[in-house]
Amino acid sequence: MDITSQIYISLEAVIGIIAIAGNTLVLIAIYKFPKLQTITNFFIASLAVADLLVGIFVAPLAALSFLGLPEDYIGCVFTNSIVVVLTQISIFNLVDVAIERFIAIKNPFFYQENMTKRVAVIMITVSWVLAIIIGLVPLFGWNLGPMQNNTCSFVGVIDFDYMVYFNFFGFVLVPLIVMFCIYSYIFYIVRQQMAKISALEVMHKSDTRKLKSRFKREVKAAKSLAVVFGVFALCWLPIHILNSINHLCKTCRYPPNLLLAAILLSHINSIINPFLYAIGNSQFQVAFKKMFCGKFSVNSFDEDFTTVSRARPKNQGKQEKKPEDGIQNHDHVNKGYMGSETDIQKATENGDVFHITT
Repeated sequence: MDITSQIYISLEAVIGIIAIAGNTLVLIAIYKFPKLQTITNFFIASLAVADLLVGIFVAPLAALSFLGLPEDYIGCVFTNSIVVVLTQISIFNLVDVAIERFIAIKNPFFYQENMTKRVAVIMITVSWVLAIIIGLVPLFGWNLGPMQNNTCSFVGVIDFDYMVYFNFFGFVLVPLIVMFCIYSYIFYIVRQQMAKISALEVMHKSDTRKLKSRFKREVKAAKSLAVVFGVFALCWLPIHILNSINHLCKTCRYPPNLLLAAILLSHINSIINPFLYAIGNSQFQVAFKKMFCGKFSVNSFDEDFTTVSRARPKNQGKQEKKPEDGIQNHDHVNKGYMGSETDIQKATENGDVFHITT
């Protein structure tokens, strides 16, 4: 075995171990702490399961395929198809998250009434079933036939018409473009609503303080999910671009080590997401701290997160003004807005209220 093979297989092993450890922590945190069991985190959990399976299966199977194993034809096709299956699961879960965010922004009242955990489970199930069907298409017959010399390799059994035209153009590139449009729309609306909240704050400073604080937290959550999408695109596009170049330009050549680097980068994506959750989500931060540094207690997590979420900015006064006459202290839409239901309904119809729920 040459030095390149040793380095590649060693890196795949390291990626597999870190992916298993990191995504297991994410799943444990969501399972143990009710505060993390939100609709959005249902999709995050599904994504973590896909990343966990990358660590368990894809990294070791990629190393085997690199060594020309397994020698069985069907086994080789299945081994190389698993990578495509888990990629599709990740993409469809990211699309689910983007759709969930879009509905929460576009129609928060519809979201509150209809986006239940049952609906989330149905969306996740459909995503997994579709991804498995799309990824296992080569196993159903769209492949290059029996391999030569009983040596297994991705390019030896997977038809690149399938990989480029069907998989990449149809079920990777299109979803990525859709997600880009959705997040662009989200942040366009964010800019508009921040301006409206600032205008309201001038007239009713005390009445918009809670709305603004809540809005900023939700914007941060949306940004962290957009980063997850962006990192996924950066990690997976290089390998698909190289596959397209190899298939569409027969005279084009690139170093074999560049392809290995692109494969490793796509697998590295599965170890990045847990770190992104820890950095961008205060709830996950508190949960991880409790798991590593404090008592493993659900109650203590709730207390600590309440303290974090209610922390008062340094420049904020200790006393809040009482609401002016005509504005009720009525909890509505997950405490995202303090006002009468009539005012909220009118404002929403006019496009003046924006709320994201996580």
